[in-house]
Amino acid sequence: MGYWGYFVVGRDERPLAERDALAGARGMTLRTSAPGGWQVWEYPSGDGGIGNMNDLAGETGAPALFGYVMDSDCVVVEAAAPESGAWTTCLARSAMAGHLGAPAADGGEGAAGVVQGGLTLEDYFLEPRDAADRAVAWAAEAGHTVSAEELVEVLTAAPDPVAETLFFRLLDRLGVVPL
Repeated sequence: MGYWGYFVVGRDERPLAERDALAGARGMTLRTSAPGGWQVWEYPSGDGGIGNMNDLAGETGAPALFGYVMDSDCVVVEAAAPESGAWTTCLARSAMAGHLGAPAADGGEGAAGVVQGGLTLEDYFLEPRDAADRAVAWAAEAGHTVSAEELVEVLTAAPDPVAETLFFRLLDRLGVVPL
């Protein structure tokens, strides 16, 4: 059994756990901090209800990102920034398709796959290229210049060996928390 839970990423002078936007996640623990006021908090839970990243970005005035890890197999990535808006994608796409109800069409990472109700993975999450473009804008709003191609590599990668590794690789590529 792998890890189920959230990582909450944001930039603030005060602890993110004190923000109203995260009131549903009492008991979060600080996982790491990085230069520029970046913080990564952890909230182990399979129940959801952590809070709202749009509200967190609004409260802090800075980009925010949630990563919901599902059994260490895949990660739902939700991001928001005050100017560039919100977007959602996932890491370890084939595993995500499996969690949603059907394997990816060709079994490879980034494959479409039909999931619940005849919807595809892309009905739920941005495709890797589109997500990378949104992530570049998110990072720019955070004051970082990043490579869309490096982001696509992470967004299409298989877990190595767990999805949490991909999530922290994504944070590194976004210029938030170096590996």
